[in-house]
Amino acid sequence: MKILVTGAKGFVGKNLCATLKNIKDGKDKTRPDLKIEENFEYDIDGTFEELDEYCSKADFVFNLAGVNRPQNPEEFMQGNFGFASTLLDCLKKHKNTCPIMVSSSIQATCIGRYDSDYGRSKKAGEELVFAYGEETGAKVCVYRFPNLFGKWCRPNYNSAVATFCNNIANDLPVTVSDPKIELELLYIDDLVAEMLDLLQGKGNACDYDGLKVLPSEKGKYYYAPITHKVTLGEIIDLLTDFRRQSETLILPEIPCGSFAKKLYSTYLSYLPKEKVAFDLKMNVDARGSFTELLKTRNCGQVSINISKPGITKGQHWHNTKWEFFIVVAGKGLIQQRKIGSDEVLNFEVCGEKIQAVHMLPGYTHNIINLSDTENLVTVMWANESFDPNRPDTFFEVVDGNPNT
Repeated sequence: MKILVTGAKGFVGKNLCATLKNIKDGKDKTRPDLKIEENFEYDIDGTFEELDEYCSKADFVFNLAGVNRPQNPEEFMQGNFGFASTLLDCLKKHKNTCPIMVSSSIQATCIGRYDSDYGRSKKAGEELVFAYGEETGAKVCVYRFPNLFGKWCRPNYNSAVATFCNNIANDLPVTVSDPKIELELLYIDDLVAEMLDLLQGKGNACDYDGLKVLPSEKGKYYYAPITHKVTLGEIIDLLTDFRRQSETLILPEIPCGSFAKKLYSTYLSYLPKEKVAFDLKMNVDARGSFTELLKTRNCGQVSINISKPGITKGQHWHNTKWEFFIVVAGKGLIQQRKIGSDEVLNFEVCGEKIQAVHMLPGYTHNIINLSDTENLVTVMWANESFDPNRPDTFFEVVDGNPNT
């Protein structure tokens, strides 16, 4: 299959083209039935001759080209309607009736209620492509996008989320007129997934019944089924939480598929170089060091422990807290003894054979560096973050030979 993407350098175009290239090159194996022979990428800096050639060869067209913020209102119609007309003329010239997907906007739905130059230009583009489909028999699929967000979206342009992410990541001011305003947001990866589904004949058709479109429009549209309705205040609160992560080490709750998870990935894509890496507080003494890596509100924390040669660390037990010790470098001995018992459980561990060892509640435990020359490096996960007011940690040696 040969695919033409217009507006290839725009936000949606860049994400779609990157995914199509990964599929074509065999790097993305999630769609084994989708065979891509060639990707044609066209944008405003392309020539008419290039567009004409692409239209003669394409098996599917994603028309993402358009104008969002022109110098004057007339450019809306020229960019959104005018280019669509040129594209369709090229396809007709070559008698190419391949399917065509057209990106419109939810603002096209508002014609007759509150108009905008942008909305009128998108609506005109819809009518043009529907007429083209009726004339040629080509399959036409129109998507009225809600507010989009994700990596590579241009801040201070036409996306509030991109602007908020960029400004908060770069410590710039953010202005919100009304935090209670709700947006319907579509994440770029969810949109690209829908576009690939469409490419494979599995797109989601709709009639915009809830949006009160005309009966004649019924069944002409498609939509991405996963969107999120979030207030401006909720977005700002989440982003503020994300910004504090390098200070608190607390990882916010980001369940699979949640808006928060998608927003966090978006936020990180706007971090300046000086914030990509940040220092962690190392608690250093003669025995080595202990450093907290990250914490969660409900799923504990992860730390890194470095023990110098011959050193024993630990020698304590917990009532409820439990941990995993995972040695990633060096050679050590983990010992555990149930409180009130003399039996010692011994586990020899090393970085050459990585294992996770439970530290059992009610068992005093330690970890001993068995090397005379090398540090012992251990990743430690505890099922709850450390609370200095309730540490649940009580000193007691394991084998009667404390070397702390």
